[in-house]
Amino acid sequence: MKTEISQENDATIFTLSGRLDSHTAPQFEKQVQDYLTSPENHLVLNFNNLEYISSAGLRIILNTAKAYKPTEYQFITCSMQDHVLEVFEISGLDTFITICRTLDDSLVALKNEG
Repeated sequence: MKTEISQENDATIFTLSGRLDSHTAPQFEKQVQDYLTSPENHLVLNFNNLEYISSAGLRIILNTAKAYKPTEYQFITCSMQDHVLEVFEISGLDTFITICRTLDDSLVALKNEG
């Protein structure tokens, strides 16, 4: 899995490519750890190029959502391929994690919140 990190306005954007599974989840978890410990801005996970997510990946997403819930910052996921979105729906994560269609939609949602 490849992760690109960028900043736009008050948001940190993680763009994930490849597979988020039991082999790549520990690496990704280390990358987001600082954002989970003390969030200092909004966080967007862009799944546009994510081909697969396993339960190990879902656990990190769940922990991220929990870390952001008590803060003033938003956590948003976006640009999911249909089969990745289906995993979120089956697991029930779509009921309490904000999922936007596109990265632009995510940034608009953050702007409207601020």
